[in-house]
Amino acid sequence: MDRRFGYVPVIEPTEDRSPLAPATAAVDPVSGPSTASLELPAVAESLTVVRQMLTGLGEALALEAAAIGDLKIAVSEACANCCLHAYRDTAAGPMWVHCFVRESTLWIAVIDHGIGMGPTRLGEGASPGLGLGLPLMAALSDELRLRAGVERGSEVWLRFELNGGRRA
Repeated sequence: MDRRFGYVPVIEPTEDRSPLAPATAAVDPVSGPSTASLELPAVAESLTVVRQMLTGLGEALALEAAAIGDLKIAVSEACANCCLHAYRDTAAGPMWVHCFVRESTLWIAVIDHGIGMGPTRLGEGASPGLGLGLPLMAALSDELRLRAGVERGSEVWLRFELNGGRRA
């Protein structure tokens, strides 16, 4: 864990698998079917659809407006990273957003099949961003996990503890 920012940097590579394949406990933080899922092109226009889904999910979970706002900002940042970085050398590819509600925990995974994360794939200093996205996601969520596929792709997992409509 990077103690400065509170997130787990790129974890060990996982086997390449279809992002729509069922989650397994050995690979992902949660298993079983997702509560809500989207498959969208990794373009900025898709962020509106993601935010609308998150608003509906937050309302269905009876979350307070501030908690829904945190959720939307953190997940939008993960999706924006996908739009900016995943397919930067090719035409936009797909991104998947999977939401898993388990008791009082909400996990959200943002997955792509782009170039992946880390300096060996991006090149040192190759990111065009300011480097604030991961710390922001970590600050707004209860846990942030990052994982790179063996050859391609990235997964961003965000955990939100739910507590009577408020974030715990």
